Amino acid sequence: MPFELLAQVQDNADAARQMLEQAATTPEVAPVMETISVWELIQNGGWYIMGPLALMSLIAVYIIIERSLAIKRALREEKDFMEKIKDYIHDGKIDSAKNLCAQNPAPVARMLDKGISRIGRPLKDIEVSIENAGKLEVYKLEKGLSILATIAGAAPMIGFLGTVIGMIVTFHTMKISGAGVEIGQLSGGIMQAMVTTVAGLIIGIIGYVAYNTLVARVNKVVQNMEATTVTFMEVLESPAK
Repeated sequence: MPFELLAQVQDNADAARQMLEQAATTPEVAPVMETISVWELIQNGGWYIMGPLALMSLIAVYIIIERSLAIKRALREEKDFMEKIKDYIHDGKIDSAKNLCAQNPAPVARMLDKGISRIGRPLKDIEVSIENAGKLEVYKLEKGLSILATIAGAAPMIGFLGTVIGMIVTFHTMKISGAGVEIGQLSGGIMQAMVTTVAGLIIGIIGYVAYNTLVARVNKVVQNMEATTVTFMEVLESPAK
């Protein structure tokens, strides 16, 4: 009897050892991480919300790039430009001064060209002509910025509209399903609510930051134009002193 009990214990130990060895040699199964693509996120947002947001994002990107390049060109200054204008005017070479302005694509040059073409008239008339030309140049630089500001404000609101629609869909599903509703039935509306909110906020933030940045750069161009106007008027007044 003791020998039988000892044999049974030995068999159980061998079986436990085999199970441990099998467990050690069996490769662990890594958990599968399910990912979702950007396109799937857009589809979950719903075309009637994500479509307008996508269109607004394309318009915003176009305006940002186009205006950035235009303002960069406006801020580009030719070396010794005003010094050459001053020398030409003092030497009476009005045509040379006008040709120099025509060769310079900057708005400051076009503004000064209006003033140079009116040399000989009262200084007040020349100053008014320069100011009017400067206002026109600033208007050209600000083209499209109002649309960018509208996008920056409207995109988050459209995103929130998608959020409200998604929650309405979720509650409607809960209502028609009764007590047996499952989380899988609610995921569509909740996903739409979250996706549209994120998309609207991203577009709005980018548009808002870009708008303020571009406005600041336009103001810098305006300051340069004002400083150039003051210098030009001093050049016209200096021969009379």
